Formats: sequence, C-alpha cells, structure tokens
Amino acid sequence: MKRWTALILMMLLLVSGIAAAPVSAGNSPYNYSFWGTPVPAPEAYALERVLYGNDWSIGPLSSPQDIYAGKDGRIYIADTGNNRIVVLNRNLQVDGVFTDFQNAGQKDSLSQPQGVFADPDGHMYIADTDNRRIVELDRGGKLVRIINEPKSTLLRPGFQYLPVKLAIDKAKRMYVISQGSYEGIMEFDADGGFNGFIGTNRVKFSPVDLFWKRISTKAQREQMQQFIPIEFNNLDLDDNGFIYTSTSEEDSDQPLKHLNPSGVDILRSKGYFAPKGDVGNLEGGSVTGSSIFVDVIADQGGMYSALDSKRGRIFTYDKDGNLLYEFGGLGSQQENFRTPVAIGMLGDRMLVVDKDNNRLAVFAPTTYGSLIRSAVTELSEGRTEQSTAAWRKVLQLNSNFDVAYIGIGKSLLKQGDNREAMTYFKLGNSREYYSEAFKRYRKEVVFEHFGGIVLVIAMTIAVVISAVKLANRKKKGQFYSEFGIIRNPFYTLVHPFNGFWEMKYERKGRLSVAGVIVGLLVIATIVKRQLGGFVINLNNPEQLNSLDELKYIVLPFLLWCVANWSLTTLMDGEGKFSEIVIATAYSLLPLVLIYFPQVLYSNVITADESSFYYLLNAIAMIWFVWLLFTGTMTVHQYTAGKTIATMLLTLVVMGIIIFLGVLFFSMLQQMINFVGSIYKEISFRM
Repeated sequence: MKRWTALILMMLLLVSGIAAAPVSAGNSPYNYSFWGTPVPAPEAYALERVLYGNDWSIGPLSSPQDIYAGKDGRIYIADTGNNRIVVLNRNLQVDGVFTDFQNAGQKDSLSQPQGVFADPDGHMYIADTDNRRIVELDRGGKLVRIINEPKSTLLRPGFQYLPVKLAIDKAKRMYVISQGSYEGIMEFDADGGFNGFIGTNRVKFSPVDLFWKRISTKAQREQMQQFIPIEFNNLDLDDNGFIYTSTSEEDSDQPLKHLNPSGVDILRSKGYFAPKGDVGNLEGGSVTGSSIFVDVIADQGGMYSALDSKRGRIFTYDKDGNLLYEFGGLGSQQENFRTPVAIGMLGDRMLVVDKDNNRLAVFAPTTYGSLIRSAVTELSEGRTEQSTAAWRKVLQLNSNFDVAYIGIGKSLLKQGDNREAMTYFKLGNSREYYSEAFKRYRKEVVFEHFGGIVLVIAMTIAVVISAVKLANRKKKGQFYSEFGIIRNPFYTLVHPFNGFWEMKYERKGRLSVAGVIVGLLVIATIVKRQLGGFVINLNNPEQLNSLDELKYIVLPFLLWCVANWSLTTLMDGEGKFSEIVIATAYSLLPLVLIYFPQVLYSNVITADESSFYYLLNAIAMIWFVWLLFTGTMTVHQYTAGKTIATMLLTLVVMGIIIFLGVLFFSMLQQMINFVGSIYKEISFRM
C-alpha cells in the first residue's frame, strides 16, 4: 500500500502542471490559428493619410458619427457636432458642405445628424436624429422630401423615433435603425410608408432568471429586469440588397448578421470561429473582453469588414466567415485611433472616422493585403488559376496563414485535383472541405481499382467463413471449454459473470496480465490521439504529450482501485486489493480492442460518416461500464443495488482523495516557501 500511495501522489504532481502563458497580440497585426492562438501576420493595410477639417478649410470636424462612400467615389461624412454633412470627391477634396436647406419657403437646418447614405443618383439620405426625421436632399443640396416620424399600430406605446443609421436598396426601400428600438430594423417603402420591423435579435437571458420570473408574482415580475433583445447599431447593403448589421452585445456569438429581404440571417460561419472579432481575452493590454462592433461594411468578392470600438481594430472576413486580416488599434500614434465610430470602402482603400480625434484616416492595402483581396476576388469570379497564384504569393509572405491553404485547396477542388486539394485543406485545418475532397478522391480510387477491391473483400469473407467453420468443428461434442490465464480476459468480455468468477475463485487472474491491458490502453489512446483520422482528430499536435495518458488513464485507474478498496473494506466487501486491480483492468479490455480498429476506420471516412466512429466510442464505454459493474459485483459478492451504490460512492471517494492530495501539496508548497523566506531573512541578517 505504501508503494501504491507513493505512486498516486506522484501522479497528482503530474496533474498540477503549470499552464502555458497566452500569446500577446498587442497592436501588432495577427490572425488566429485553428487552435485559437494569435499568430503574427504581415500588415494588410497601412496608413496613407490623415485628414482634418482644417485641411479642407471648412473648420474642424466635431464628433463625426458616420461615413458613406458611394459607387461614384463621392464620400459623405455626418459631422454630427457641427450639424452638417460634408461631401468629398474621389480625390478627398471638399465637394460640398450641407447644413441647411429651404423647406416650404423657409430655412430649415439639420440637428445632430448621426447617419448618412446616398443612392446612385447622388441623392443624400440623412438621419436627422434630434429632429426625428429622415431628410432627402438632391446632389446640390436641394430638399427632395422629409420622412417624419411614422405613425402605426405596429409601434409599441411609448416608442420614440430617433433615427441614427440608414440605407437604401435598389428598389428605394429604406432601412432605418432607430436608437433604443429593440424590435429590429425599421423598413419604409419607396413612398416613405412604414412597413414594419425586420431582423429582430434574439433575446439573451439566463435560465435562472427565467425560472425566478416564472415563479414570481405579477408585482415582482414588473420590478425585474425585462428580457429585451439587443438593438442594432449599424447596417450596410451588399450588391444583392442584403443587409449587414452589427450589434454591441458583450460576449455575443453573433454580433454580425447578414439579413435577406425576409429578415433571416444568412451569414456564413464556416471559419475556425464565428465572425466576432477577437475570440479571447488577448494579453498585453489593459482592454479585456470580447470585441464590440459599431460598424460593418460590405466589400468586393463577398468580403466584409467590421469595426471593433473596444480595441480600435478592423476585422475583414470572406463570405465563408474566415478571418482574412485585421489592422488598427487604439493609441496616440498616427495610425491608431482614439474612438473609431465608422468605416467606409473607397475602392480597396479603407476610410475610418475617429470621433474624438475629429479626423478621417485613409488606409491603403499593402502588397500582402492586395494579394489576399485579389485571391478572394478571383476565386469568387471563377478564375481559379489566378486565385491559386495569388494565394501562393500570400504564403510566401506568411506561411502560417491557414486561409491561404484553404483558398488553394478550393481552387484545386474546382480543377478536379482532389488529392492535392486534400493536402492543402489539411494544412489549412479545414475538415469540411477536406471531407469533400476526400470523398471525391475515394470515389476515383474505387472506380480505378474496383476489381481488386472486390477480390480482397471476397477473399476476406472466405477466410472468415472458413475460420468459423473450423472453430465450430473443433468445439463439436465439447460440453465445457477450459480457458487459461491468457484467454480469461477475452472470455470475460462475453461471459462476464463466469469470467470474473473464474478470475476470483479459480485463480485465473494475474496482475501481470492486468498491467499489460492497462499498458495497451495507454498505447491505444496515444495512437488514437495522434494517428486518428484528420476529420475527427481535433487534438492540437503542439499540445500532445504521451505523459498525459498517465494522468488520464493510469491515475484514474489507480484512484478507482484505492478508493474502491478503501470503501468496500468498510462495506463488507470480499474483494482483495489485487482482485479489484485485476477486475478493473479486465474491464478496460473493450476499449483496447475497439480503439485500434477505430483508428484505422477514422482514416477512411468523411465528416458525414463519422457517426459510426462515435457510436464505437459509445459501445466501448458502455461495454466497459457493464464489465466494471459485473466485476465489482462478483469480486465483492454484492447485490446489484449495492454494487451501483458502491460504484457511485467510489467516485465520491476519488474526489475526496484528489482534494486531499491537492491540499497536501499546496500546504507543502507553502511550508517550503515559508522555510525559504526564513532562510533568506537569516542570510541577509548574518
């Protein structure tokens, strides 16, 4: 028992390892690997110029809130604090400043406009926020119409109309975000009539809050916090008239949406992580928590970009939701922001409005960024060879960019080179596309070697049938078969009661055989974790450590045996410690027998065919639990009910042992530190 106790304490030391420090991202450009680790990347965009109001001789900007870049190159800035709209031409020179206009023969003016949009005719649509209206001006600033606050039975009592952002589609339908409107985006027809709300966000609440709300009285429920959806804060239209939206919800899994005309979210999320900016709390800065998006903009080739106000970063995704690049950051340097609030696209250049710095920053793509944009655009337009060439150049600049491998794989898949596509999808950790390429490649191999495959299958069936007939012939006339020490574990698999009885009372159990089974299980688990098929193997190769199997297999095995022996000694159990060890080890044999063929099977399946793989896992575990149950009942001569109670209590005792072990080593560490500090103090005083 002393040796077993020492071994268990050593295993507890292995469990209490030191966690690796997270990677710091800072303001340096990065991307995320499949494992969620920030990976350094080249600059995708670089600052081209910074423009202030005085550069245009129109006076300083004051808390600008929105920007829109039209297809004709004209740029519209909602200079909210100055109650005006500033219009720039393609060369970023002032083309007009609009503060007031003639309305029914009288002078009218804007008040704190927070949103602006323009149609192909150059008509400006202004969210005149404090005046609670939408103002449409023509290219020269002449009033076209005013859309006042809507009156409808669809609006809840007490609804306050405060338009802050808007967009117009090709059919002249207007989509408006009203501040504080949690019902969704307001839709107006071409004549300015209110049609209703679309794209309402789902309510996010805690099940505990829902429980208390259900059991509370009406008076108590009225005082509780209501379950209200998060409102949208910005929107943009793509070339198809679909709406990109953003919300400022903390820790949201869907801060961005892509709404079709029916208001259904069709945003694709086939990347490693959902399009939500930073996927974790990056170290190296004072800002923690998830990204907070305040704007989103559609781009060419299905790309789109979103602005994170919390860290001042712009994240660009492709149509599948893969993160292509990010840039920006908060700080006092020229290329950083203080309070970024809006973004726009002028060709391939990115325009960023900084509210507190009262300026417009213009970013141009670097060679790296241009290659990524070219590769995505070429593939979306069907030019696979050009896309592949661009992705290969991207990899020359950043060999850690998984999306580039996926992009090349997609191009190869379209060209019919399935085997090579599999290689690139594997490098890019794309299991979905790898499965598709493997399915096509497997079909090619089957058609090419169909005759040989059929012959091998037929021969295998013939050998199995012959072996079964031979075994039956040998057993014919025998009423009892004697199983030796080596065959006893296998006999126990299908005859657990007889097998464990012979193990205990006929002395057919051996600790050496039990040790071999546990060792084989460790090997099988290592093989499964490291050589399992790509489509089902989600283990990070950099974190695989064979010693971990000691923590996850050997340590629980020993803890179970010690806890069960300690408990059953007090519960009139008849099993000896060695018998408990042997019975537990024999129960693990199904895992060994299933894991090895399971590894082979995992390498010839696609993701759609992985259900049987996981079914084998379930069968192995259920088989193991059944054998452990019958072994415990037979060894201790318990009833079924008492066996179940004993097994559950054994798990509790295991938890207690682990707690006491961790507590002991924690106290030991504190004592060592205390003695060390006293020694240092004495050394300094001497």
